[in-house]
Amino acid sequence: MKALAADSDRKAADALLLDAALQSVPYGFCVWSAQFKLVMFNQHYLDIYGFSARRVRKGMTLEAVVKLSSEMGNHPDQSPEEFLRTYKAELLANRGGARSKVRERVAGERWLETAHAYSPGLGWVVTHEDVTEEIASSEIIQKRKRELERQNIRLDAAVNNISQGLCMYDPKGRLVICNQPYQRIYNLPEHLLKPGTQLDDILGHLFDEGMQAGANREDYIRWRREVISRGEYGKNIHELNGRTIMMQHHPMKDGGWVTTHEDITEQRQQEERIRHLARHDALTQLPNRVQFLEEMAAAEPGLARGEHIAVLCIDLDHFKAVNDTLGHSLGDKLLQQVSARLWGATRENDLLARLGGDEFALLLRGVDNPAEAAAIAERIVKAMANPFTIDGHQLVIGTSVGIAMAPQDGETSEILMKNADLALYKAKNEGRSTYHFFESGMDAAIQKRRTIEAGLRLALAKGELRLVFQPLVGLKENRITCLEALLRWDTADRGTISPTEFIPIAEETGLIVQIGEWVLREACRTAATWPLGVRVAVNLSPVQFKNKRLFETVEAALRDTGLPPTRLELEITESLLLSDNEPTLKTLHKLRALGVRISMDDFGTGYSSLSYLRSFPFDKIKIDRSFMRDLKSKGDSLAIIKAVIGLGQSLGMSTTAEGIETEEQLSAVRDQGCNEVQGFLFSPPVSAQAVAEMLAEESQQRPKLRRVS
Repeated sequence: MKALAADSDRKAADALLLDAALQSVPYGFCVWSAQFKLVMFNQHYLDIYGFSARRVRKGMTLEAVVKLSSEMGNHPDQSPEEFLRTYKAELLANRGGARSKVRERVAGERWLETAHAYSPGLGWVVTHEDVTEEIASSEIIQKRKRELERQNIRLDAAVNNISQGLCMYDPKGRLVICNQPYQRIYNLPEHLLKPGTQLDDILGHLFDEGMQAGANREDYIRWRREVISRGEYGKNIHELNGRTIMMQHHPMKDGGWVTTHEDITEQRQQEERIRHLARHDALTQLPNRVQFLEEMAAAEPGLARGEHIAVLCIDLDHFKAVNDTLGHSLGDKLLQQVSARLWGATRENDLLARLGGDEFALLLRGVDNPAEAAAIAERIVKAMANPFTIDGHQLVIGTSVGIAMAPQDGETSEILMKNADLALYKAKNEGRSTYHFFESGMDAAIQKRRTIEAGLRLALAKGELRLVFQPLVGLKENRITCLEALLRWDTADRGTISPTEFIPIAEETGLIVQIGEWVLREACRTAATWPLGVRVAVNLSPVQFKNKRLFETVEAALRDTGLPPTRLELEITESLLLSDNEPTLKTLHKLRALGVRISMDDFGTGYSSLSYLRSFPFDKIKIDRSFMRDLKSKGDSLAIIKAVIGLGQSLGMSTTAEGIETEEQLSAVRDQGCNEVQGFLFSPPVSAQAVAEMLAEESQQRPKLRRVS
């Protein structure tokens, strides 16, 4: 950027020097474009015609200037229209480069000599000189000579202070003049700067000093001679002593020429940096998405010739948690180490790119079978599984990989990337830190998921969500003591969608927060109509605990529905306590202090369920239904059930057995001292109306524990 700024400053300085040179010219000077618009002029031009500086500006048409001139009393012998027509004809007739002179009469009985010459790309360069009084005396002649000398000094200063090297040659290839930047660029000795030096002598010296022009010495000199002989514009880039120089050849009408020379080394380096940044990731210096897709597109024609490639989409596991807890600066350092490990797991001709965030992609060329791609994917997964040590922190993240093989999984970049991404999604769903190949049907699965997500966003507004309730029966009380609220989704076009399908999507998208609030309010509102001794249980997702207003939401639901806090049970899974983070525990304690009961759902299915009972004093433990299912087939299930119930009794926590479907299961848990049971033996989930009828029947009679129909 400094080089660009310096270049801008030099050009601005050049413009000031040129303007100073023009203003010092002792005669009127202006330039008319080929469209007869005023390009430039000096103060003498304004003075000689009596123009006000406020009324003349660049870009004015010749017609407007002629009209203004007529108003000032100039060319009184002609109307503005006649003068304009004549003047245009004179200019148009003089486009061969020759200098043409005419005289015109202006105000004050003065005569001007106007000379104009046409310059391609610029227009007509016109000078205006007052020749009313012929200069005859020698004193005046000498004065003009001295003025000319001063002008030459100013011109020399302007020429030598522009940033470009400049030199002029006559038709015989002899040096006429050159400026100091030209000498500095090439470090030419003094004897080669003298007027009359042959071009071939200068070129010979430059080639001896190491100049490279993309060809050998003879070819370059031949090219220069051809350009000179044809009288055409020419441009060439050449190298000299590690610098890049741009030379431009400008022919003149008399057969001579002017050349400009500019050191563009820094400009080229800056352009190269810009090109690099456009195709590379600034953080990791890996190719970016642009270059990766270009390389994939370049590989497409080879697929038609029987070549094989593989595309791997790579996504880091748990990277967001690192950013959120330790900051983006450490996250950036982690990405740099990740890119180094990924690169170390690839082959020499593979292309590794960072697509953005924690997403990477790998293009494998010349892959003959899926086993090769699988081996590389496995290396990547293993490499990422090892802990990273950054700034004293030991980080474990892992990675998931999706693989698409070409041509069988697609023959275009777009399809291959989409299919590799689908395979990545599958790998993440299978538990992360693994790889998965693309399989047919994945696209249909992801489309179904997107359809569910889109419908779920409108489900509340369309009134498609409803609650059902499954009773929990107290064995000691011999009645329904609690009902668990369960969410159902009924759609007009797809029927009822299973919670196992839409709940995970609601959690992934964050919709569970809004839906969970509705479930909580609806459950509390319904439970407020039940007898005082009956509680309602509501499941909470770990995602809901990320909402800092969860406590306020629960408090507002209880207040607005009038349900006492002691009649609300909130069920959480042990996954919520995996991180054992302070905000979660703080919220749980606040809820319990409010009077709300807290239950651990699906107890026994995690890795360290017992340890979680030490982190929070739960009111209830719900024994997972899998132990009931395995009661006959696995002998240790009864022992586990007995141990859990005993643990609950020793810790002052009640126990509920889920999935009771047979009398045998009921007897087993009752014999061990279980407090509550839940399952199809008593009732499936039913509507709020059916619950009201059950509770009404119970209030009239207290039958012995039996199955609820």
